[in-house]
Amino acid sequence: MLYWLTDFASEIPLFNVFRYITFRTGGALLTALLFVFFFGPRVIKSLRVRQGRGQPIRADGPERHIVQKQGTPTMGGLMILSGVTVAVLLWGDLRNTLVWVVLLLTLIYGAVGLYDDYLKVTRQSAQGFRGRIKILIEAAAALAATAVIVRVGHEPLATSLTIPFFKDALIDLGWWFIPFGALVIVGAGNAVNLTDGLDGLAIVPVMIAAATFGVISYLVGNTLFADYLQIHFVPGTGELAVICGALVGAGLGFLWFNAPPALIFMGDTGSLALGAALGAIAVATKHELVLAIVGGLFVLEAVSVIVQVASFKLFGKRVFRMAPLHHHFEQKGWPESTVVIRFWIIAVVLALAGLATLKLR
Repeated sequence: MLYWLTDFASEIPLFNVFRYITFRTGGALLTALLFVFFFGPRVIKSLRVRQGRGQPIRADGPERHIVQKQGTPTMGGLMILSGVTVAVLLWGDLRNTLVWVVLLLTLIYGAVGLYDDYLKVTRQSAQGFRGRIKILIEAAAALAATAVIVRVGHEPLATSLTIPFFKDALIDLGWWFIPFGALVIVGAGNAVNLTDGLDGLAIVPVMIAAATFGVISYLVGNTLFADYLQIHFVPGTGELAVICGALVGAGLGFLWFNAPPALIFMGDTGSLALGAALGAIAVATKHELVLAIVGGLFVLEAVSVIVQVASFKLFGKRVFRMAPLHHHFEQKGWPESTVVIRFWIIAVVLALAGLATLKLR
């Protein structure tokens, strides 16, 4: 919205500052942070009253969770999504199609997660609505978003997969890129969802990944930097840095209330939406494989669940003491804070590795 002030920059030179993506990214970060920080207590109070017993705790989960986390409200993702939406609408270039694609996809996934959280709270069960229906809705939204991203892109890059560490390597998937992009988005959303199991565990790696992709978006969307780094220039993607800034700001605001002991959980409302946002930004910037590096922690969590389920069904044995992976270490006796902080460290290392792919070509 504020970007439109640049139309009057000839009369008021001060408005030229809104042309700079870096300035608006910082503005989005602060706006989202302050919005969540100031309105968070009201949201938490309202959700605590409405939900009563709070988020249901897995009966087969660690016993400590049943004692310490019982009664904590969920749906904290509403705080994050509200802050992100306000910040993006205020600071983003609303004439950019990619901004709307990522924002709307994020809100759709947030709505899916919200309904799932609603069913869990009202039924007081760890199971939400049917998994197949949930995945179908997610897939449909992801397919539509990827199709729009391809349509506004430029051939052959729009339908191609770029390979990290190789400056000229392109694999043209044709229209198969649309289901591939949708798979990235759905996978990212559910991987973050699986990671959200301990106080502060998911939100910090999400902020780290968002900050990383904020840098990537800015560089990929700037023809000078893209040429210098020998990465593919993707017009319009620089504006996605504003969304990444909003994600970081809202995440910081939420962490204030989600830090141990958490006053609120983000729930599927937040985790599905945040993961989808990261996936969509990766698809738009042509850094889908880099997302697997930057978000490697989320990948590990998802793989641990897949391996656990497959091993139990095929051989009747469990590979981990409990899945996802963070519960395995809890069952081994690691304190929750130890698990969380060590996973944060892993997220930082993976983010640095992802950024290194921009130069090592």
